[in-house]
Amino acid sequence: MSLFAELRMRPAAEPAMSGRFVAKGWDASRTMRLALSGGTLFVLLVGANLATPLYPGLSQRLGLGSLGISIAFASYVVSLIAVLLVAGHWSDHIGRRAALTLAVVLGIAGVTVFAMAGSLLALCVGRALHGAAVALATGASSAALRELLPNRVGWASRFTLLSSSGGVALGPLVGGALAVGPVPTEVPFLACGVVLALLLAPLVLIKARPAIRPAVDTSRSRLLAPRGFGVGQRSARGAFWRAAAVGFLSFAVFGYFLSLAPGYLAATLGITSLPAIGALAGLVLAASAAVQLAGRGSAQRSPRTAGRIVRIGLALLGAGTLGAGWAASSGHAVLLVVAIVAAGVGQGMAFRELFDGLATAVAPERHAQAVSGLYVVTYLGSAVPVIGVGALAGAVGLPTASAVFTAGCAVAAGILAVFGAPRRATRAAGPVPESARTRLSSPCGRRRDPS
Repeated sequence: MSLFAELRMRPAAEPAMSGRFVAKGWDASRTMRLALSGGTLFVLLVGANLATPLYPGLSQRLGLGSLGISIAFASYVVSLIAVLLVAGHWSDHIGRRAALTLAVVLGIAGVTVFAMAGSLLALCVGRALHGAAVALATGASSAALRELLPNRVGWASRFTLLSSSGGVALGPLVGGALAVGPVPTEVPFLACGVVLALLLAPLVLIKARPAIRPAVDTSRSRLLAPRGFGVGQRSARGAFWRAAAVGFLSFAVFGYFLSLAPGYLAATLGITSLPAIGALAGLVLAASAAVQLAGRGSAQRSPRTAGRIVRIGLALLGAGTLGAGWAASSGHAVLLVVAIVAAGVGQGMAFRELFDGLATAVAPERHAQAVSGLYVVTYLGSAVPVIGVGALAGAVGLPTASAVFTAGCAVAAGILAVFGAPRRATRAAGPVPESARTRLSSPCGRRRDPS
């Protein structure tokens, strides 16, 4: 089936199989399909975070303040949320290959616009295009990895986490390392555009599987219409809101480190190396990803043990965030690194535990809807608080705004540690398979139910 047939959702009738007939297309190995599925999302997420160490230079070149940088950063998150809600399920109908191809085309457009941007509006447009690309690739990539490893769901989950969290963590470091030459704010994005363009050829040539739901008796517009989301049974709502609250808080911390913190840290610590700035910004995400990759599922743990892990994680997240704010303002580089790592480790502990708890509590037929809602709340944490900090910085200065933000996050983490940890088991009727639990192991590893 050709790429255009997939996009039209009108797969051509299979020709009669006779003799040694071989369908057109590149019959790639499973290893190559795994690399393409995970690698596409990985490259897109690296590209989405290339700008982190470059924001100080962009601010000077375009005359943007803290609020402008916050708006440019948040435009990516807002677009990602919108496309997750509207088109996150499209790969179920047009096919994984077609969805990934669309994502790569949008990604190329996004990095090109951002590289050539001469105004805040252009920065926002580039970021929004890239957010749409990541949203389309998220569902398609994670679902493709699961289908390629049907009997090894744990490995599929780890590949998804490596592609998502690994790409986000590596992006700032790559952005700083490529910021060379007379146009340092353009080279990283043009390089990413070249890599994405190289991915188009194998995506177009590979022999793809048919779409899961080709349109036959149902109109394409109905199949591609936005889906609602909900938790379903009342017993699962507590697990949902605990995970959503911790997700919102932790992504607010991530958003701060990926947008406003690079310029602030560079000024207070006297850092001029862009790779060093990028490494500091991505360190919290790298620590979180490492913990989640190394951790094991919590399905067999008692509620008391799960609650203890969540409280320890939230305590580390709060203390690390507060410590990072104090270390940055006082110029203690070593303490800053320790505090950032502590915040990332704590986030990884608490977030994965609560995600597993939600998988246990939600009935299987409600998993996709619950996860959609959870991601909406979680990603909002990367947009709303960051814009607020940017606006506050315009009024009182970035050092004061950063101190207020880190202190507020520490207080919120303490409150959630007291009231947000699970206290008793809440399970959906019947056993929950491991495949259902692993869908929630990464905030970027989203997969919808076929239904």
